[in-house]
Amino acid sequence: MHPARARLIHNRPQQQGPVVYWMHRELRAADNWALTFALHQAAERGQALCVAFCLAKTYSLATLPHFAFLVHGLRHTASALEGLGIPFVLLRGDPALAVPEFLRAAKAGLVVTDADPTRLKRQWLAQALPRIDAPVWEVDGRNVVPARVVSDKREYMARTLRPKIHRLLPEYLDAFPALEPQPGAQTFPWPGPLPRADWEALLAEFGAPPAAFPPGEAAAQAQLDTFLRTGLPRYADDRNTPVDPASSLLSPYLHFGQLSAQRVALEVLAARGISTEARDGFLEQLIVRRELAENFCLHTPNYDTPEAFPAWATATLAKHERDPRPHLASEAELDAGETPDALWNAAQRQLLATGHMHGWLRMYWAKQIVLWSADAETAMARCLRLNDSLSLDGRDVNGYAGIAWSVGGVHDRPWPERAVFGTVRSMTFSGAVRKFDVRAFVARWSGAA
Repeated sequence: MHPARARLIHNRPQQQGPVVYWMHRELRAADNWALTFALHQAAERGQALCVAFCLAKTYSLATLPHFAFLVHGLRHTASALEGLGIPFVLLRGDPALAVPEFLRAAKAGLVVTDADPTRLKRQWLAQALPRIDAPVWEVDGRNVVPARVVSDKREYMARTLRPKIHRLLPEYLDAFPALEPQPGAQTFPWPGPLPRADWEALLAEFGAPPAAFPPGEAAAQAQLDTFLRTGLPRYADDRNTPVDPASSLLSPYLHFGQLSAQRVALEVLAARGISTEARDGFLEQLIVRRELAENFCLHTPNYDTPEAFPAWATATLAKHERDPRPHLASEAELDAGETPDALWNAAQRQLLATGHMHGWLRMYWAKQIVLWSADAETAMARCLRLNDSLSLDGRDVNGYAGIAWSVGGVHDRPWPERAVFGTVRSMTFSGAVRKFDVRAFVARWSGAA
């Protein structure tokens, strides 16, 4: 593992005691740089290792399907870890309190955790660190090139970040080491039985996961294999058609950390018979665009408010705030997918039925909400509410950046001026008709809910 992936975020005197990996973003055993780092630290120190996860219900707008997907996937990860001799501990409650309490009871000598720029995770860390006596290391296992390495500022758009990433990719796009069984790890020092998950009770508490996306590391790898066979070969031609898309359908697995983006990149690069256009187009989305979203949230504290908009977008939206709207949609219309726009309704019903919406439609969907809302602040709040509560990959840096792009021109440039949008880019029904078979898509989802 490249040493720059890890950074010391809580400097405390070195001490004897086991290593604990506080897992909260990368919920997998395979291809996990934080786990790799924790294993190395445990071996170097001659100490036992365990993985701890705290199940909290404080995620804003998360619903039962989100928790079901998380818990069902986590069960598989826990099984994989324990098969390697690494105990998996499940805690419940406020992570800022429950995790430090566990660390004190375990007399932890060193803590490893996942890097995450979102507000809730930052709050957890800010409140937990003063309660932890051991050194804490943070590892960026989400990004191929660690976000804090690639740029120390908010990037204006993809073209400013892209060359920085491409310059560093050869240094960071390395193969993952194989996980080996850990002799003696089950002797993790603990006064009594370790806090383990009652999986049957948890699965009953949260119910079945969404049928469209089987959870877990094996399911994530199976979906990647399907994409490599059937989607990637036609990605250049069919990525932007929602009717029979060549999209990967990997975003829920990437969001919940059940799959590594670096593993996806390595397998895409190794795939045979793929055009350069398809390969480069997909890697642009997987690496550059995802890491641009990470950069945005890392360096923009108010990433989910209009305060994140560039000055030109704020000015033009204010200028057009009093423009007549073609329709002022109610929350009920939006929730049910019963607006005057048949394409928007079909996209919303796809989201309701599956927890997923095609990427191009996500942009159109958000732009129409701008057109039907009294102002940009209302539009952004509506987009966030719907995306974060209905989309399986909601509450993600990609969603925050995508909504900020759609509503407030983040990572974009001024376009010709139009009503309501001003010089923020608009998207129209007629444009969709020129791009794909709208009638077929609407027919497919018109009755779904």
